[in-house]
Amino acid sequence: MAISIDDIKKLRAMTGAGLADVKKALTEAEGDFDKAKELLRERGLAIAAKRSDRETSNGCVLVKAVDGFAATLALKCETDFVANGADFIALTDSILTAAIAAKAKTLDEVKELTLADGQKAQDAVTQRSGITGEKMELDGYNVLEGDNIEVYDHMGKHTLATMVQTNISAPEAGHKLAMQVAAMKPVALNADNVPQAVLDEEYKTAVEKTKLEQVEKYVEVVLKKAGINPNLVDSEDHIESNIKKGWLTEEQAKEARELKEKAAAEKAASLNPNMIENIAKGRVAKFLKENCLVDQEFQFGDGDKQTVTQWLASQNKELKIVAFKRFTLVAE
Repeated sequence: MAISIDDIKKLRAMTGAGLADVKKALTEAEGDFDKAKELLRERGLAIAAKRSDRETSNGCVLVKAVDGFAATLALKCETDFVANGADFIALTDSILTAAIAAKAKTLDEVKELTLADGQKAQDAVTQRSGITGEKMELDGYNVLEGDNIEVYDHMGKHTLATMVQTNISAPEAGHKLAMQVAAMKPVALNADNVPQAVLDEEYKTAVEKTKLEQVEKYVEVVLKKAGINPNLVDSEDHIESNIKKGWLTEEQAKEARELKEKAAAEKAASLNPNMIENIAKGRVAKFLKENCLVDQEFQFGDGDKQTVTQWLASQNKELKIVAFKRFTLVAE
């Protein structure tokens, strides 16, 4: 049967599918709109399944707060071309709007929400995947509930979003705090909120780094005493390269290797455990200062160096941060 251009436009407006796909579906469905929509949905599922192993490193991250409920949501895709498309951003916004209206707490709840056009959120994503030919997935759903929440879409680029909640109303301060979270990517509000697993891993890394540095310093001293430039033998690649350049003889290279091995073994066996522990603890303390929001240096003050805690006190002695959330698609 003949399919009118008006029918094609109508179904395209309903589904967002391409003109050719809409015309084909209507033709196969003999003008039955419901059947055509189902055909488009099934094709979207098939295309999405074929792309299930692809990487989604781009996308759109949006944030919104309405009546004491705030959320971030990311719709991920493969390319920035699709991510920057008006339809893609509009779909992300429609899902986030539905999530906030329903006060959804989890990503699984979000996927099952019914959107304004009657589709489930996950079905709408699958259909859009079929239209663009790219893998898409929902991610980055975070919520904050209560009063005094400020949200921030970093530079309006829809790639990094933050939310900050304070104990009292302070919109201007809250906005700056949300910018601080975006810029300085804290891992926790304060030291008490840092997961023990993170602390354990940081301490372990600090211990190993400290041991390595102590050994390397000792080896350098031994090499210098032997009249060997440590920079010429700091790695096997450098040794081989410097032999080819004539900067080292085979005999000097052999001597350097032997000295490095012996000195490293000697120092590793005689390291002071207490010293290593103290240095490692200092490194963990530095990590906490740089990564706990209240202890970070505030980036948006009037010039004086202050921690976030000090800046808060300068604004209002009663002002405190209750919670924050941050999500980004940008590799950091």
